[in-house]
Amino acid sequence: MKKRGGKIVNFKLTEDQLRIQQLAKDLVAKEVAPNAKDWDKGEDFTPIYKMFKEKFAPLGLMGLPYPTEYGGAGADQISYALASIEINKACASTGCAYSVAISLNGWPIFAYGTEEQRRKYSVPLFQGKLVGAFGLTEPGAGSDSGAQLTTAVEDGDFYVLNGEKCFCTNAGLAEVYVVFAMTDKSKGVKGISAFIVEKDTPGFTFTKQEEKMGIRATVQRNLFFENCRIPKENLLGKVGEGFKIAMTTLDGGRIGIAAQGVGIAMGAYEYALKYSKERVQFGQPICNQQVIAFKLAEMATKIEAAKWLTLHAAYLKDNKLPYSKEAAMAKMFATDTAMEVTTEAVQILGGHGFLRDHPVERMMRDAKITQIYEGTNEVQKLVISGSILR
Repeated sequence: MKKRGGKIVNFKLTEDQLRIQQLAKDLVAKEVAPNAKDWDKGEDFTPIYKMFKEKFAPLGLMGLPYPTEYGGAGADQISYALASIEINKACASTGCAYSVAISLNGWPIFAYGTEEQRRKYSVPLFQGKLVGAFGLTEPGAGSDSGAQLTTAVEDGDFYVLNGEKCFCTNAGLAEVYVVFAMTDKSKGVKGISAFIVEKDTPGFTFTKQEEKMGIRATVQRNLFFENCRIPKENLLGKVGEGFKIAMTTLDGGRIGIAAQGVGIAMGAYEYALKYSKERVQFGQPICNQQVIAFKLAEMATKIEAAKWLTLHAAYLKDNKLPYSKEAAMAKMFATDTAMEVTTEAVQILGGHGFLRDHPVERMMRDAKITQIYEGTNEVQKLVISGSILR
């Protein structure tokens, strides 16, 4: 603890937070780390989906930051960030799918849903009986959400959805989807509404799995809606609130992606550090060479800074304080750090770092997407600059 202006600033994690961190670490060591390489090679999300239900759920990890009365574990955002860091140190594919389920799907239903929707969807989602997904991006509407073409037309007791979403993580296996559609095109972003869509709804189909550079053990598919009838009680929030729901969801989701960046960077750094102590050149471990030692020093420093930016944003959210700017800062810095650290880790291993015998090449491939999804880092700069210049 440090005193600043007569006040105490406490950087110490609580016993509960440390317990959850250790729980996640132990689970990852047993269930995730030994399989990450094979999952990446197989490009199959099925094992991770099963693991969520069979291994994560019994430990409360699928509802970690949500109240126990809705099936959650009653923990906080800091605990969620710590668990995410541990998961992503070993497997960013698992971390990505986990973040989508917890943040992008779980949070908007809990935050904006009716009591009936919470009981019907939040409880089984947080208990790990169901897995969730999120559909906002379209082929022609990425950062520009107002350009989306998916529509929802009112028809009696239903809304009829028509359109397409792309890059939807967990799609095809997830049972519950939060989907955004235009209910009034003339209003632009104020004409977007949000809906809860169940997997087996008639008129709702999926494309084949995308083939990707990284996070290969996740699944991303397009969602197709053709005269898909959604009951009115599955409207999430109010008509026209979809853009607000999407943006506030992404604010929180960025804490999860920041934690992912920190975890990936930590995993690569720790592997490179260990390798540098064992790899002997010119009669001594390469870590004794100043050029390598200084690389490791810079990697460690940036990881530490990224970690505390992330935990600070989580603290603000836990305490119901404004956190949009801080989440954007954490996401931007942590994911840039992940890309830089993984690249340096490959460099430290030299030719060996380029081989799949070592995990750093996978970590480097995985790190790139963190700078892109849930708002590119260029978008994060817009969020940050908009806040400080307001």
